[in-house]
Amino acid sequence: MKKWGFQANQKLSTAADNIIEVVHSKIRNEIDEDDQRPIIPFGYGDPSFSPLFRTSQIAEDAVVEALRSTKFNSYSPPLGVPHARMGIAEYLSKDLPYKLSPDDVFVTSGATQAIEIILTVLAHPGANILLPRPGYSVYEARAACSNLEVRHFDLLPEKGWEADLDAVEAIADENTVAMVIINPGNPCGNVCSYQHLEKVANTARKLGIMVISDEVFGHLTFGSKPFVPMGVFGSIVPVLTLGSLSKRWLVPGWRLGWFAVNDPSGILKETKVFDSIKGCLHVFSDPTTFVQGAIPYILGKTNEDFYRNIISVLKQNSEVCYNKINEMPCITYPHKSEGSLYAMVKLMPSLLEDIDDDMDFCLKLAKEESVIVLPGTVTGMKNWLRIFFAIEPSFVEDGLERMKSFCQRHAKRH
Repeated sequence: MKKWGFQANQKLSTAADNIIEVVHSKIRNEIDEDDQRPIIPFGYGDPSFSPLFRTSQIAEDAVVEALRSTKFNSYSPPLGVPHARMGIAEYLSKDLPYKLSPDDVFVTSGATQAIEIILTVLAHPGANILLPRPGYSVYEARAACSNLEVRHFDLLPEKGWEADLDAVEAIADENTVAMVIINPGNPCGNVCSYQHLEKVANTARKLGIMVISDEVFGHLTFGSKPFVPMGVFGSIVPVLTLGSLSKRWLVPGWRLGWFAVNDPSGILKETKVFDSIKGCLHVFSDPTTFVQGAIPYILGKTNEDFYRNIISVLKQNSEVCYNKINEMPCITYPHKSEGSLYAMVKLMPSLLEDIDDDMDFCLKLAKEESVIVLPGTVTGMKNWLRIFFAIEPSFVEDGLERMKSFCQRHAKRH
């Protein structure tokens, strides 16, 4: 019999091993079904699971109106519905020193597809990309699928999780195509200052690489630093800005994202990257049209009270996290969260009995306390923990008390 001519792409199997959803599912399977207490979801970054984090009435009405209008039942243009691109360009331009054109904006099925498209465009034999550590695992997975080499630079907790720009220069070479910045930070909860982003831009220019700025958590800040988009420095270095409705408007299931070209000098057009992006978009599937139809109204008309209320709850939960974590001797909180929906804390397994590492901690915590926390290994940081706090404040209090009890029960006896 002739040997079968097909085989699996092993890179796809291994690329998924460290994806958040895969690890989260493994931890959730440890939950004791006989435990009558509610499960505390500190692990999975979806705010919409909480009734407290419901999107605005304006957003819901805009989608319903777009659907009922029957204007958005056709296939989407590959680059996005024109008036959606216009709405996104106007929204982003409010924070920039120059005005974006709708031609600078491309609509995607969530920011994840934006990552997929950008890394596909940048991949060529021998190319490498610089990713932050800790970071968002989808970048590594997507780079592996595109045969794009990954090199990591550290974010420094003692400096508020700023990028180690000396390390960026040390690991870059003539085959480096881009560096990624996530601001506000996932998983660190940091917010980059204007001064630091300017240094990032100048470093990237010096190296001759673009900056991919992941701003999915844009404007979700509750500390002393305001959100500054990387596109402000587009005249220094080409910037591709990623965004979506998922976090600020609490609707990850709507799968509506975008990326914008911040490049007033036209470098990406000169190098044909712009053309490659458009060509790639003709190959990929398109986001839902009626959500695109609602975009201008959602971005332009959402009430400021909606944003303020969300920020108020996030700030409250962040404070509770900071105070409660500091009551646990085996965990340290090096930099208090100032933005996004996460806290990144350091675990010290040496202070615990029968806990080998961060994954072991998370598996046993789920089994004993029905509390799900994400191990830092998923973000590239072994023996750290990522805590998602966009849930009801009472759940935050309860979950951290259970975590404290778990730590006390497993504390090493001297």
